Amino acid sequence: MGRGHVIYSEAFRRQVVEEIERGKFASIYEANRAYGIKGNATINRWVQKYGQGELLQKRVRIETLKERDELKEARKRIRELEAALADAHIDCCLEESYLKIACEYLGYNPLDFKKKNAITLSDMRKKPKAEK
Repeated sequence: MGRGHVIYSEAFRRQVVEEIERGKFASIYEANRAYGIKGNATINRWVQKYGQGELLQKRVRIETLKERDELKEARKRIRELEAALADAHIDCCLEESYLKIACEYLGYNPLDFKKKNAITLSDMRKKPKAEK
């Protein structure tokens, strides 16, 4: 007698994939054994079709020490630049606040003052201080 072809329902397939994703089985192989599924790639196809993709084979990147160090330095540089940007943003907000306070004190509208004097905060930072 020949071996019959087994057809699994979609609901069963989804249930097996869900159980694997929830951690009921440590591996796809365990699910194969638990449910008596003969095909080696059967559950893999189900995971690809119905799963979240987290159980599929992952790519492993092999890098040299130099590449790892360069990546580490790049991440450090990014953190430094993010900190510098945050500092610059704080400085800009402070300068804007100081301008508003000074305009209120002198009785000017800050927007009118900027237009009349054709200045922006970036212009104020670029100009060197007047010599005494």
